[in-house]
Amino acid sequence: MSMKSLWLDRPPITLAEQPPFEAGATYDDIVVGAGLTGLTTALLLVRAGRRVALLEARSIGAVTTGNTTAKLSLLQGTRLSSILASASTATASAYVEGNREGRDWLLRYCVDHGVPVQRRDAYTYAGTRDGREAVRREYEAARSLGLEVTFEDDAGLPFESHGAVRLADQGQFDPMDVLEALTRDFTARGGLLYEGVRVQGVDARKPARVKTTKGDVFAEHVILATGIPILDRGLYFAKLTPQRSYALAYRVPGAIPSGMYVTADEPTRSLRTTPDPAGSGELLVVGGNGHEVGRHASPQSQVDDLEAWTTTHFPGAERTHVWSAQDYESHNEIPFVGWLPRAHGRAFVATGYSKWGMTNAVAAAIRLSAEILGGNLPWADQLGHRITRPQSLVEGAIANLKVGAEATRGWVAAELGSLPDAPPAEGEGVVGSDGGKPVAVCTVGGITRTVSAVCSHLGGIVTWNDAERSWDCPLHGSRYSADGTLLEGPATSDLAPRG
Repeated sequence: MSMKSLWLDRPPITLAEQPPFEAGATYDDIVVGAGLTGLTTALLLVRAGRRVALLEARSIGAVTTGNTTAKLSLLQGTRLSSILASASTATASAYVEGNREGRDWLLRYCVDHGVPVQRRDAYTYAGTRDGREAVRREYEAARSLGLEVTFEDDAGLPFESHGAVRLADQGQFDPMDVLEALTRDFTARGGLLYEGVRVQGVDARKPARVKTTKGDVFAEHVILATGIPILDRGLYFAKLTPQRSYALAYRVPGAIPSGMYVTADEPTRSLRTTPDPAGSGELLVVGGNGHEVGRHASPQSQVDDLEAWTTTHFPGAERTHVWSAQDYESHNEIPFVGWLPRAHGRAFVATGYSKWGMTNAVAAAIRLSAEILGGNLPWADQLGHRITRPQSLVEGAIANLKVGAEATRGWVAAELGSLPDAPPAEGEGVVGSDGGKPVAVCTVGGITRTVSAVCSHLGGIVTWNDAERSWDCPLHGSRYSADGTLLEGPATSDLAPRG
């Protein structure tokens, strides 16, 4: 099964003519990662008259932004009640204010640049009776933080629900429309954007040296907008849990709910509509079934479960696209945004959006550009000086114990496991020992490939993703294609080839 986002099923964004990438060049700022965070940050910096280069390992929007469900909302599932459970009211209020500024900035930008936006009510609803209490907590949390939410007994869905929080007049869009507008704006102002340039390291001396697959370049500041930082300074890989989740688009006969919906309970179900690019109607986008990267026996079963749920509740639904996305959940519930430790104020990060990247990405860009340009944002100051409560410390400790257990389990299984005599069947992969070394063997497109099973980040043993035909690391979420080519995550190099 081919997995490709509805949003990415279009011609790639074409770049304006610009000078070729030049090894040894010096810039004011280098931004790494051409998703929503990176492009918005780069645009804000180039607007201020700075010389900015944006480096993207793959293509614009190829990772999280091009695979999101693209809901621009201050009501974010049960985020607000979760934040209040692990942080102060002042921190939660600052989170809302930052997200509000990010949402409003992006809505204005879309209007000014002709990007279509559909204004929709956002709902957090209970899919089960047990979920009603979580809905009530989110309602009370949102009210206490100044959001004009209402509690609804009927969420307006064509199946049974058990109460919902509603926040009117939020937004949704095609995220690639936004990235295209940002790209054209950025390059028109003199910004330089280079695709196919992978950053492999940063030396934070003055000026900062950025090591890439096409040569070193230099800058006063380096901003890592890569989903999860590709540098291990600050140990952010140990403060985040990588999550893989799924989305499917459908043509549905008859009326479909027009709001933006997400469950407060498990299993997660996310719903929104979007204009059908092939006609005058709308498609239904259904998402959910998230799990920790590399730790599910069969990701394909999660896709199949979403398909079964959708066709049960929306009879006659015809699937047009299926895809997945990777997000990083912060153990202390708040994104990490700002300067990178031990980088002398020359390297910055933005990570940990916990699946709510449309508002958080722009909030992060505003915050990062303010730090570099000398602006003052009280809400950012509060988020930067928050105190982590014991609950967050416990959750972080548990998460890292799981990582340690996965590391041990993977190595023991790989060293004790034997490889089959025959190649794996089409679409299958297996890890075993070859001469005492863990190797990964798979067959995709009729070609059997053998690579090292040892993740190039911190040495975890990869597992096979049967939905996406990829090798995924269960430690910190690095992912590789069938031939070992790096796709995403904190790793900066491919899996080692094996004969």
